This record gives sequence, structure tokens and C-alpha cells, in this order.
Amino acid sequence: MPTIRPSADLRNSYNEISQFCHEYAEPVFITKNGKGDLAVLSIEAYEKLCGKFELYSLLNEGLLAEKAGNTKPFDDVINDLRKGLNA
Repeated sequence: MPTIRPSADLRNSYNEISQFCHEYAEPVFITKNGKGDLAVLSIEAYEKLCGKFELYSLLNEGLLAEKAGNTKPFDDVINDLRKGLNA
């Protein structure tokens, strides 16, 4: 179940919110006038989330390349890498 706090808690309970985010690696959702406004994460959780998005993007790029026929046999790729290292 998500943790939801009013915006006043950012000012009044910052340390508690920070500790929760670091301890549980989950966001705290902040409301303003009773409506969702922000999601607060620890830097570590944010970087992990961004890393996942980047990985998913790269995997999707590879799948699209495969569908388009833009692939090379594994052995050819390894040989090209080896040639680059020896150049």
C-alpha cells in the first residue's frame, strides 16, 4: 500500500519522510489540497529506477533492430571486437 502524506509533512516531518524513503526504497506520495502532487524517492531508488528505464530502452532498441533484420551473427561481432582491440 502506498505511503501518502500531505504537503505540510515535507516541512514538518522531513527527516521522517527521508528515513522512510531510504529504509524501504519506496516513494512517498505527497498531496496538495487533497490531490496527488509529488512522489519523493531516495537518490538511490531514483537512480535504480532510471537505470531500469535505460536498460528497458536498450533492450527495446535491440528487439526493434532484430525485427528490422539489423543483426549480425555472434561470432562476427566477437571477431570485430577482437580486431578493434588488436588495432
